[in-house]
Amino acid sequence: MLRQLLVVGNWKMHGSRASVGALLADLVAAVPAVGPDVAICPTFVHLEQALQICDASPLAVGAQDCSHTNAGAYTGEVAAAMLADLGCHWVILGHSERRQYHGESDELVAAKVAAAVTAGLCPIVCVGETQEQREAGEAHSVVRSQLRGALQGQAQLTGLVVAYEPVWAIGTGLTATPQQAQDMHAFIRDCMSELDGVDATASRIVYGGSVKAGNAADLFAGPDIDGALVGGAALVANAFLAIINAAAA
Repeated sequence: MLRQLLVVGNWKMHGSRASVGALLADLVAAVPAVGPDVAICPTFVHLEQALQICDASPLAVGAQDCSHTNAGAYTGEVAAAMLADLGCHWVILGHSERRQYHGESDELVAAKVAAAVTAGLCPIVCVGETQEQREAGEAHSVVRSQLRGALQGQAQLTGLVVAYEPVWAIGTGLTATPQQAQDMHAFIRDCMSELDGVDATASRIVYGGSVKAGNAADLFAGPDIDGALVGGAALVANAFLAIINAAAA
């Protein structure tokens, strides 16, 4: 099945109003109208600015997280329905940095996925193993457990995207080889086929972990690699555009 490639920029905790305006002006002017689906996920405080600049452009906008609850006395939280009301399309959930620094469990990620889907957002669910887990031969069992923990029993997962982000390759300059990435993506698709409510053939699985212009084309050549979740390179217009163009080739 032919799946449309997807390139998403995760800006993490970077940006000012000036830098966001300059970066998006460059991207809006250059992102091809025909090509892969492209989205950027800025911080919460820059979402409205990004939505205004990207309006009527090929660039979609998403958030980096959402709450597992709809409303209430949850200081500092942002509900999925609020993001949808603002105009967001995507939301990244279960990123390894959320798991590491905020103690997010598979159960919490599952609750966030449910909240996002109910609000009409498309979740990008992150999974991936640490270097220690890979060296111990546990990469497959860790990723399978994270997938099942986040997705099993969900009522509706149309539009779901899974991002395979080996923790050892995030922000380190290390990247899984194209073969390593393809092998894990194929494994993830097999795991997804075992879950009710998930169309494993139609669902997109993207790679994240030091994706850059120099390795994007080789990664995208994998039959089960449907795009990229880009970190640092997404903050530089020319670098991000080069990855988008590699997906369009």
